[in-house]
Amino acid sequence: MSSRVVVVPKGDRFDRDLARSAERLGLGGLHFVSSDLFFIGGDDASRADQIAEHLLDDPLLRDLTIESSGDSPERAGASESGVVVIETARRKGVTDRVAAQLVDSAAALGLSVVAATGARYEIRGLEHHDVSLIRRLVDNLLANPVVDDWSYGSVRPALSDDGPSPSDPGSEPVESVAIRGLDADDLERLNRERGLALDLEEMVIIRDWFEEIGREPTDAELETLAQTWSEHCAHKTFTASIRLEDAEGRIVDASETSLLQRLRASTSLVVDDQRSRDGRTVVVSAFDGNAGIVEFTGVPRLAVKVETHNHPSAVEPFGGANTGVGGVVRDVLAAPADPIALTNVLCFGPRNIDVDDVPVGVLHPSIVEDGVVAGVADYGNKIGVPTVSGAVFHHEGFVGNPLVFCGCVGRVLRGQSKLGRPRAGDRVVVIGGATGRDGIKGATFSSMTMDATTGQVAGASVQIGDPIVERLVGEVLVDLLDCDDPPCSAITDCGAGGLSSAVGEMADGVGAIVGLEKVPRKYAGLAPWEVWLSEAQERMVLAVDPDRLDEVVEACRRRGVQWADIGSFTGDGRLRVLNHSTVVVDLPTDFLHDGRPRRRMTARLRASGDATTSKRIVADHTEVLMMLLSHPDIASKEAVIRQYDHEVKGATVVGPMAGPRQVGPSDGVVVADPTAPSGFAVAVGVNPTLGLVDCRAMAWSVVDEAIRNVVAVGADPRQVALLDNFSWGDPRDAETLGDLVVAVDGCIEAAHDFLAPFVSGKDSLNNEYEGVDGVRRSIPPTLVITAIARIPDADTVVSTAFTTPGRRIVMLGQTHDELRGSHLDLILGRDHGGVPPARDPAAPRRYEGVHDLIRNRVISMAHDPSEGGLIVALAESALGGGLGVDVDLTEVHADVTVALYSQSNGRMIVEIDPSDLELVRSTIDHVIDIGVVSEAPGLRVRHSGAELIDVSVDDLHEWWTSKVTP
Repeated sequence: MSSRVVVVPKGDRFDRDLARSAERLGLGGLHFVSSDLFFIGGDDASRADQIAEHLLDDPLLRDLTIESSGDSPERAGASESGVVVIETARRKGVTDRVAAQLVDSAAALGLSVVAATGARYEIRGLEHHDVSLIRRLVDNLLANPVVDDWSYGSVRPALSDDGPSPSDPGSEPVESVAIRGLDADDLERLNRERGLALDLEEMVIIRDWFEEIGREPTDAELETLAQTWSEHCAHKTFTASIRLEDAEGRIVDASETSLLQRLRASTSLVVDDQRSRDGRTVVVSAFDGNAGIVEFTGVPRLAVKVETHNHPSAVEPFGGANTGVGGVVRDVLAAPADPIALTNVLCFGPRNIDVDDVPVGVLHPSIVEDGVVAGVADYGNKIGVPTVSGAVFHHEGFVGNPLVFCGCVGRVLRGQSKLGRPRAGDRVVVIGGATGRDGIKGATFSSMTMDATTGQVAGASVQIGDPIVERLVGEVLVDLLDCDDPPCSAITDCGAGGLSSAVGEMADGVGAIVGLEKVPRKYAGLAPWEVWLSEAQERMVLAVDPDRLDEVVEACRRRGVQWADIGSFTGDGRLRVLNHSTVVVDLPTDFLHDGRPRRRMTARLRASGDATTSKRIVADHTEVLMMLLSHPDIASKEAVIRQYDHEVKGATVVGPMAGPRQVGPSDGVVVADPTAPSGFAVAVGVNPTLGLVDCRAMAWSVVDEAIRNVVAVGADPRQVALLDNFSWGDPRDAETLGDLVVAVDGCIEAAHDFLAPFVSGKDSLNNEYEGVDGVRRSIPPTLVITAIARIPDADTVVSTAFTTPGRRIVMLGQTHDELRGSHLDLILGRDHGGVPPARDPAAPRRYEGVHDLIRNRVISMAHDPSEGGLIVALAESALGGGLGVDVDLTEVHADVTVALYSQSNGRMIVEIDPSDLELVRSTIDHVIDIGVVSEAPGLRVRHSGAELIDVSVDDLHEWWTSKVTP
């Protein structure tokens, strides 16, 4: 027997958010009443009324109805005339944190129950018999088949007492996979059928190896190899040998140096140059382990990492983004470090795209965006780490493939220097969440091109996060590792590939033996390969000194964290996995990690575009400013930002919103060290629009933008570190790979110009969607650069908002006719030729001068002109300060369109006292006094004697917050 509790809000019960979302799907005029469902089973299910009264009831806000399973009618979808009823519930095995908390709370009342949660939707205004419209609502808005079951009327919940006890691991069979003797066609078919995402050459190597040892692989061995050799884990393109050709097919570079080797080499050279200049470097560890580690003068060591979670977020936006945050937090925990700040960059299709233009099998971009933002907010807020920095972009190329970049910064724990490789005899200990079927084959899933069937087959590849458990896991790690003598020799997170990757990587060159029957499971029925490959969240793997295992056990007990000793590191160089006495995996670690053949690839440069600038005609600059400010890439992100807690921990000095009223955008953010006056700044650079024009120019520009953004809040450009994240299309297309090669070149060039080392990176490739028409649609080449830099004195930081009437507005740097790839071109609707923003070799020295003047309190605000150009930067700073701006841009550039809208690199606007103008000119090159801050709130712009724009701050605010898409 089971019971259900229906929780209905009191008062105005109509869910207007659902109605608005339905309208975006082309279903206007609907009214929704949504209710929460709680399903209660187990020994004390008959006492559901007591549970509801103590744990669910709030008579001021909600009404409760309790039904037993025998009383609940199987509705046909309508509870009254004209009302369609849809109910949803989590699928069996999907993490249900609310239900778990309900079970724990009931236990505190002395009651033994199992539970599940769901939702009930009563829909008015929709004809019940119109099945196609109902399915559109369900598939896009009410339920995601990846994680939810749904039904007309009453849904059957997947209560955990519906099957065998989770405590019984069973003795599920281990299957062998016939691979010996297969020809190329058969190998390709096996590759497709099992979703291995391997190259044919890799399949041949695996076949030949098993032929040589005289047996077939087990299912777990084949899947382990596929995960370990996946693009996601092995970075096959970034480690490949690449021959570069020009557009006519002539060889430009036949070097076998991989892209990753080039990035690593560039960091080594920058580190040497830093030591020559400063006698020190900011790099402690780069491209090694789970996160980069940096050390700035006067600031504790920091671990930094940015991850992608693109494919999972496409099929289950909330869960994909949620676990993207959880995954990058675990990367930092494994450094080991205590997370103190989060970042995110999100790229979506246009919110206003017609539902009929969304490809089959793809969620509407507005649904994806709402789910992703909610997922990011949910994890960061619940885990108690501030989400401080980010960006949101929209483009048609992201309709089928949204991009979700999640970053984390942590304070390195004292035991970090003592951790390295596991020692023979160390115990393999898993702490954190239990293992379920969620996340299986996630690494291979993320290495594939998506298509119309992806949502149907990817359910097991999407995880559901539990931030409360991860917070407790983090506390255990601080307890164990923030000391000079930790009980562990090594640690890693259980991410892509699950235990197969975590234990497999730690066992490289050492060897390990694992007993899968010892792994805690959420429920029975998991095959051994599923336990081994599951990417269930909130798990860490520790190599523990056997004589100190009790310290780990006690720390877990104290924090209420589950733990299991599942094996040992052996020293024999073999990875052996057993389920009871049955062999599941038996592979030498050298074949697992070094047996993969190196890819050999050809990249081709694109033909040069039209460098002849055609005249861009702007008849009304006020109208264009309105269109720019309301463009979704530039318009206010406050609706997103306010869902994030960016103040928790109390160390955020400059947040994502600027000015006394917190209504303007910040360039970067500042987090202070609670024990010292110093701190660090974080900012991002990203410009996918420019990636469609010139990937080398894009790379230099986004590095410049990221560094410019941290400098604009007061960071020292002499102590800055960078992270790169490449999200690209299919690298097997020669021109797509050519774009990637030149983007890496641009990154390396910028790193040397700024003496800013790359310390961590991530590539996410194959971001393409193949529609039912067979056409593949790729994302724009997208490079996210994250900059983290030293703040010497948090008391001297500045923001983007104008501060004081009478102070001068000064433009720093040169403006050129570089409008190709600009936001003006987005507004005008096509590529108008010309050149994109070029490298500015004088920028590094200029930024050093800006930093020195900010620290000496000469500069009282700073802002970088990026998307939209100088005119947008001036408008944003006026918005932030609520003050007036009176400027003449004649000296910026002779062409008024270039002066207003060019996005040339290396530029800033700053506010100074009139008496300091000569000091600024003697410190920084290319200084132009363009105007004054005034008391009358508004923006007045002139050029060559003509008044171009004269609008109030209220107008600017209305445009900036209107979210009108041109």
